[in-house]
Parts: sequence; structure tokens; C-alpha cells
Amino acid sequence: MDRLKLIWDFRGPDAHKIATHHVIHLKEYAFAKDLSRPITGVNDISENHSMAFLVVDKEAMKPVRDDLKPHRGQHFNEK
Repeated sequence: MDRLKLIWDFRGPDAHKIATHHVIHLKEYAFAKDLSRPITGVNDISENHSMAFLVVDKEAMKPVRDDLKPHRGQHFNEK
């Protein structure tokens, strides 16, 4: 099944803290919407750039995208 990684970028000295907090809301949303197999997390790109992400099934992407307005997305390969 195709999965997509929806990404929110945060920049500045508090980027990691903000991204970590954003993940709390992504988890709440995934639970409320009963998303199948959601994956959330934070990746630190640099000291001043972190990203929060939510991985969803391709079929769920459009409503999630419309509700949460991610900055970007990419295909997600499960290993």
C-alpha cells in the first residue's frame, strides 16, 4: 500500500521544540480521525531547522492535507 509522509517545517532557535509540540497535535488528530497505521515524528535537519511529520495511507492523504495544510509531502517507503 502506498503511504505518504506529510511534513511541516519549523525554523529558528526553537524549531525542535515547536516541531516536538506539533507532533502532539498530529497524534491527537490521527486518533480523532481513526487513521490507519499513522507514524509521527521529528527530524532535525540542522540546529535551526526541524520538521514534524505524519505518515498516512495514500487514500487518507487528501482529507488530512486539507485539514492540516502540511508544507510539503513525499512518498514514504517502509523498510
